[in-house]
Amino acid sequence: MSNINIDQLNTMPSDYRARLINSLSGFKSANLVASRSKNGVNNLAIFSSVFHLGASPALVGFVTRPNTVERHTLANIQQTKQFTINQVNSGFWQAAHQTSARYDANVCEFEQTGLTVEEIDNINVPFVKESKLKYALTLREIIPMEINNTLLIVGEISHIICMQNAIKKDGYIDLQELNTVSVSGLDSYHTSQRLSRLSYAKPDQLLTLLNVDGQPDYL
Repeated sequence: MSNINIDQLNTMPSDYRARLINSLSGFKSANLVASRSKNGVNNLAIFSSVFHLGASPALVGFVTRPNTVERHTLANIQQTKQFTINQVNSGFWQAAHQTSARYDANVCEFEQTGLTVEEIDNINVPFVKESKLKYALTLREIIPMEINNTLLIVGEISHIICMQNAIKKDGYIDLQELNTVSVSGLDSYHTSQRLSRLSYAKPDQLLTLLNVDGQPDYL
């Protein structure tokens, strides 16, 4: 087993350290955040930091890097207060990764990657048509993280679009049905295979294996 201390971390080459630390948290969600500038230019950027914050109200957060250079996604969200999150699937993961390139503010990543803009009535920011699970959000908070100058963006979900057969009777969304892709480190993409769903954990009670619909799985 490797045993790496803080002094070794601090003296590592920056690229090596970034890949190492980014790998520690394991598999992360791969999502494209879509926004639109006040001048009408559509922007698309991949994020692996999207996470659930609460269901009532329905809040989702993601983290942006320090605002020391132009951050087009951040600037657009600050201007319009709206954005969409589009889950990456196995049909366009390479195009999704390409959005991490540093395009100029007046360049549309949809056009550069071949992904398709999807417009929905009364929502003034684009969706990614190729995504099978996507949702629109309204900005609620931007929280500065003083320890490293990153920013936590918090949005409230206003609209969800998902393949109907992927949403099960109990509200569970079957990501495997959607061919959802996850990311590890900075650049490694993965598909998943479910082991099982499990029953609600209670003290002194054995867990029950559940099928994808949330029912006891006796097979």
